[in-house]
Amino acid sequence: MRSPLILVPLLVACGHNARTDDPTWHQDIAPLVAENCGSCHTDGGIAPFALDVYAEADLQAPAMLAAIDAGTMPPFLATETEDCAPERPWKDDLRLTDEEIALFAAWVEADRPEGDPETAAELPAVPNLGIASPDVSIPFQQPFTVEGDKDLFQCFVLDPGNTDTMMWADAIQLVPDNKRVDHHGLIFLDVNGDSEALATNGTFPCFNTPSIDGFLMATWVPGALPMRTPDGAAMPIPAGAKIVVQMHYHPAPGGPEVDQSTVDITWSETQPEWAAAQTLVGNYWTQNDDGTGLQPGPNDRGVPEFRIPAGVADHTETMIYEQTIPLPLPVFSVGTHMHYVGTDMTIQLQPGGSEAEQECLVGTPNWDFNWQRTYDFDVPIDELPVIEQGDRLHMTCTFDNTTDNPFVAEALADEGLSAPTDVLLGEETLDEMCLGLFGILIPPALVEQLY
Repeated sequence: MRSPLILVPLLVACGHNARTDDPTWHQDIAPLVAENCGSCHTDGGIAPFALDVYAEADLQAPAMLAAIDAGTMPPFLATETEDCAPERPWKDDLRLTDEEIALFAAWVEADRPEGDPETAAELPAVPNLGIASPDVSIPFQQPFTVEGDKDLFQCFVLDPGNTDTMMWADAIQLVPDNKRVDHHGLIFLDVNGDSEALATNGTFPCFNTPSIDGFLMATWVPGALPMRTPDGAAMPIPAGAKIVVQMHYHPAPGGPEVDQSTVDITWSETQPEWAAAQTLVGNYWTQNDDGTGLQPGPNDRGVPEFRIPAGVADHTETMIYEQTIPLPLPVFSVGTHMHYVGTDMTIQLQPGGSEAEQECLVGTPNWDFNWQRTYDFDVPIDELPVIEQGDRLHMTCTFDNTTDNPFVAEALADEGLSAPTDVLLGEETLDEMCLGLFGILIPPALVEQLY
């Protein structure tokens, strides 16, 4: 086995030798890594190590290839399977192509040759992940100190400042201030400003969705681009509304860190052709009289119940939602949400409730709570899937409530527990959810009636 401590100086000085037909770091792999990994794996970034020099990439290459093959890196959970093959492509798809994966694998197989730095290929610019010219930038009211050894979930209340005018936002983004601790963030619209009463100095703890009247506006994970509405659509921000950001902080080793992140928005007073919003569907406790809601499951005790028994590795919970709004609503984005026990979730659209004609909108077979996000369809509005009155959304969540699930083992350790317990529906760390996130388009006139 090679000793990294001995070989790193030699690798930096000489590099591995390569056959002329082998891919090399400087000629082939460095541009690939810069484009797909550089926004996170950089000095001072959220990733645990940088990959902008050969020596680091050489040491990490086997682990990188394993993560690529497993589909965990780059972090993009929407994956096609036999049971779920979405019909439309995704915007900002982070996954490597088959050709790129083969190139990286060939480099690893060839013993990771460095190549000639004198003839290195030009590196692509690290993707610009921000809004170039935001109309408003809203920082957290106060700096927040992140300390301790457990992950923190904290909400921050922001005032967009439109006290008298309905504004229409076509781009929204969380701009992280401290990438050493900023893990991911969710941006919510608080229509009535109720969050102010929950906060002290503009902040309050919140593990899950804050208790406010509004909707999810955008998500941020390292490497994510801004939330942009489809052309011809924008999100309403009513006069007097507030914005709530839920931050997931991962404490950094070495002591406390301070964060004061910002939300950037581009907006206009001009009413668009379509209003955009995001809505959450699922998390049903019981089955409804019409058969929707929580469905009977494999470990129920007589009636449908959301309960994931301790020690069960392949438990499923199924939810059905039936659309009652008498308007066709285009769906421009979709996402899944569970907690630490979850392993897989699929969302099927069933026109008229028909299983025979159902279309799978999204599947996340390698669910990871740490990398949740929404996924935008990369098609024009007139080619988006549409949900109409009588259509159903069929959501299936799979859970592993054993210590073979590393996320369960970690959560139990954090809570001082040695063995799994039954998991129920709820918002705490050891509770669970089965929830769909949908970006929908509705007529602006309806929005103005509501707000």
